[in-house]
Amino acid sequence: MMTRTLSELGLTPLAPSQRTITGIALDSRKVKPGFLFAALPGSTVHGATFIDQVIQAGASAILTDRTGYDLGRAVLDASGVDVILAQDPRAVFSSTAALWFGGMPKTIVAVTGTNGKTSVSNFCRQIWTELEHEAINIGTTGVEGAWTYPLAHTTPDPITLHNVLAQAAEAGITHAAMEASSHGLDQKRLDGVRIKAAGFTNFTQDHLDYHETFDAYFDAKAGLFDRVLPDDGWVVINVDDPKGETLLDRAKQRGQNSISVGTRDGADLRILRQSFHQTGQTLRFEWLGKTHQKELNLIGGFQAENVLLACGLVIASGADADHVFDTLPHLETVRGRMQFAAKRENGASVFVDYAHTPDAIETALSAFRPHVMGKLVAIIGAGGDRDKTKRPLMAQAAVQAADFVIVTDDNPRSENPADIRAMVMAGAVGGAPILEVGDRAEAILRAVDMLEEGDGLIVTGKGHETGQIVGDDVLPFDDVEQASMAVAALDGIL
Repeated sequence: MMTRTLSELGLTPLAPSQRTITGIALDSRKVKPGFLFAALPGSTVHGATFIDQVIQAGASAILTDRTGYDLGRAVLDASGVDVILAQDPRAVFSSTAALWFGGMPKTIVAVTGTNGKTSVSNFCRQIWTELEHEAINIGTTGVEGAWTYPLAHTTPDPITLHNVLAQAAEAGITHAAMEASSHGLDQKRLDGVRIKAAGFTNFTQDHLDYHETFDAYFDAKAGLFDRVLPDDGWVVINVDDPKGETLLDRAKQRGQNSISVGTRDGADLRILRQSFHQTGQTLRFEWLGKTHQKELNLIGGFQAENVLLACGLVIASGADADHVFDTLPHLETVRGRMQFAAKRENGASVFVDYAHTPDAIETALSAFRPHVMGKLVAIIGAGGDRDKTKRPLMAQAAVQAADFVIVTDDNPRSENPADIRAMVMAGAVGGAPILEVGDRAEAILRAVDMLEEGDGLIVTGKGHETGQIVGDDVLPFDDVEQASMAVAALDGIL
C-alpha cells in the first residue's frame, strides 16, 4: 500500500505531525482509514459539511479553507485529525494529487479556447506519433493514442487526472496534449501539471450558465497562461481572435516565449492561402520567413488554424519545425469534428461536427460551404440544462449560413425537448427556410432524403457522442451511424 507523509505531499498541518497518509479523496464516500479528505467549497454545499462523516470513516487529515474550518471546527478540534488550512484549497489539492501519484509524461502541452480544443490536442498527438514518440491526447474524447483510458469530463478532477498521467507515464507515454476546459481551469484541476506550452484557439459564447459573465469565462481560460504555465513555458496563440492578442500581450509582459498563429501580418505561423476541394484543402503558410505548402485531408478552412496551432505547440515543446510540417498530409479528421459520415449515390456528402455554440455553427457551416457545389443543409439542436441564451443565436447563425436548416433534439436532459426547440426556433428570423423535427433519427433521414447531386449535409451538435441524454437515461445514438443508415436505406443498400 502506497503511503506519503504530509510533508511529502507539500502540506503543513496546523499542529506538527509525522502521520502518514494512505490515500486522498474528494468524495466523502470514498474515504478510508488513513485518507486525506479535501473539504472544498462547492457551488451548492461546502465539503466541510461531510467532515463528521469522513472522520467516522477513518480520515487522518482534512484539507480545507477558513470557511470549511469554521463549519467543522467543533468536530475537528475534538477528533485529533490533522488539519491543513489553505487560502485556495483547490489549487493546493491539485498539487497534492500530483505529488501523491508522482509521475507524468515528460512533455505535456495544454490548449484552451471555446472551440477547437479537441482537434488541436488530437493533431498534436498525431504529429508526435508521426515523429515516433509515444503520445496521447486527453480531453472530450477520453484518452486516445498509444495508451487509452475513458474519461467522464474534458478536464477530469485532480485525482483522476494525475492518476491517468501517472499510469500513462508508467506505460511509456512520453508526450501528452491536454484540453483545458474553463470549468477545469476555474476549479484549479490542472494546477500541479507540468506543462511546457499552452495554446489558445478562440473565445466566443459558451458556458455562461456556469461562469455567468464573459469576463469570468475569459478569466478562467486565462488561468492556463497566468497561473498554470511556468515562467519559462511557451504560449501559442491564435492572434486572429482579439482575446488572443490580449493573452499574447500578457505573456510578453511576463517574459514568456511565444508563437503567434493566424492570417495577420507578422504572425509567426501565418496562413497565406487555402484552396478547397471535395475531400480536403491545400494550405500555403509561412514560418519565420520561409513558405511551405502542404495538403490537408481535412474539411473546413478553420482546420488550418487548428493544425498550425498544434504545430506551434509541438515546435514549442522541442520538435524540429520542418519535420513537424512534413507530417501534415498524414493528419486525419478528429472523430466528430467535420467527420465524413456517408455519401449518397448521387455524390451528395454527409458530415458530422460537434459544433454546439452560435460561433461554432457559423464557423462550421462557413467552412463547409467551399466544399459544397449545391445546397448546404444543416441540422442543429441545443442541449438541455445548459446556457439558454445561446439557443436562438444558434438558429440565427444557421439560417444565415445554410440553404436549409432542420432543428431537432440534442441532449434534452431534464428539460422538455419541445421547449428547447422552441427557444432555438425563435432565433430563425430571415435567412434560409427552417423546419422543426423533434426526433433526431427522423431529422437526419429527412435531411439526407432532400440531398441532390452536389449537395452537402452537416449534422451538428453531438459529434463524437454515442448516446443521447433524455432525462436520466442515455439512449444509444451515433450521428455518423444514423447518417450512414439513412443513406443506405434511401439508396437501397440495406
